[in-house]
Amino acid sequence: MSQSHTTTNHDDIRKWAEERDGRPAVVRTKGEGGVLRIDFGEPEEAFEPIGWDEFFRIFDENNLAFLYQAKTGDGQASRFNKFVERDQKGR
Repeated sequence: MSQSHTTTNHDDIRKWAEERDGRPAVVRTKGEGGVLRIDFGEPEEAFEPIGWDEFFRIFDENNLAFLYQAKTGDGQASRFNKFVERDQKGR
């Protein structure tokens, strides 16, 4: 069975993404910042590549946590991830 994890640790997030050839990206919205994404492979048209510094600035300003799966049920590296609100404990 696969298991998900949640973190706010910038180094852990970056390492997870880079091990899967992921790059930081954002979908710009009308407000400041945008919707964060990890882009794998061919960039999506709506995804704007950004640097890790900007990525983590938006991440922290929006009080986000990174929910991810390390491995799939059959043991392969998983790309499953999403950004969620941090809980009261500040994980």
